Amino acid sequence: MNNAAIVLGMAVSALYAQQAPRLSFDVASIRPQEGPLSRIADFSISGPRVTYGGYNPVLLMMEAYNVRNFQVSVPSEKLPMYDYYEIAALAPGPAAVTREESRQMLQSLLADRFKLQFHREMREIPVFALVVDKNGPSLKPGSGDAACAARIGPLQPQDRNYQYQFTNCALDRLVNSLQADRPILDKTGLAGRYDITLSATPPFRMRDSSEPGDIELSDAIRRLGLRLEAQKTPIDVFVVDHVEKPADN
Repeated sequence: MNNAAIVLGMAVSALYAQQAPRLSFDVASIRPQEGPLSRIADFSISGPRVTYGGYNPVLLMMEAYNVRNFQVSVPSEKLPMYDYYEIAALAPGPAAVTREESRQMLQSLLADRFKLQFHREMREIPVFALVVDKNGPSLKPGSGDAACAARIGPLQPQDRNYQYQFTNCALDRLVNSLQADRPILDKTGLAGRYDITLSATPPFRMRDSSEPGDIELSDAIRRLGLRLEAQKTPIDVFVVDHVEKPADN
């Protein structure tokens, strides 16, 4: 094949890519959350139906682009990023939609209904790296092919400490659930699934005062044969430039 043919082929491929239709929901009902929040970030797929319960635009961006909260930057408090919504959407066709397809459709919904505009930039930020402690990990391997199951919160409503329970879960599920004063990244290099239980006092409870039964997150992590190491690392950040409240259905 000569050079002219190669260039022509590349141009046709680029043109096709530009013209390829983006995935979108056929219909989507967006309703403001009314009354107290009974659920936050409750996502489900049933066939072609996708629902998002208790989502604000920040959470929607996290789901649509598969990023974590510290990767979404909102420079202006005037942007309506923290109003919660209930969204029920229907994908085109009768086939079940995949998680990746639903994310692409949610990207379209954010652009069309929320008028979301953003840009991306690399920022160096302070993080905690989760690493293996000097004596090695003390983790119980998971078993079977069952899906990861997690429960996070106080065992009793009045309890000050939270219990984190994970059954047959990869470490990233634990890392994404932990609360600290900086992001936590998994740098253990440990693959596989584990059964993990740990108790720790959420930072918001310790911010103003501490009590004798409080458990520092770093201490809880060490009981797993892991530790938190302060570092700085470049992170891909989604900087929100514009967003609007969605129009009525």
